[in-house]
Amino acid sequence: MTTFLGDIIRSVWNKGHIVPGVDSSLRRKDDCGAWISWNQHGNRTADFNEGWEIDHIRALANGGSDLISNLRPLHWRNNARKSDGSLVCAVFARG
Repeated sequence: MTTFLGDIIRSVWNKGHIVPGVDSSLRRKDDCGAWISWNQHGNRTADFNEGWEIDHIRALANGGSDLISNLRPLHWRNNARKSDGSLVCAVFARG
């Protein structure tokens, strides 16, 4: 697992989906529509939290890189389910 520095974490967070009426500095949605919270980066402690991780869109094992263009924020359960394969949404939200 790659360890990212603060400026990279912020840049990846900024790629999350902004929801109108929600403070985008605190909460956003990932590509599956799952809620993620800025202060929950790296948190895998509960099934229904808003923890998130930095995902490699194209896995390093498949020739991907650590460039911002290949990174995105994902709810930790969506990232765990993806592993080195294709994105299959385990967590999403309605509304």
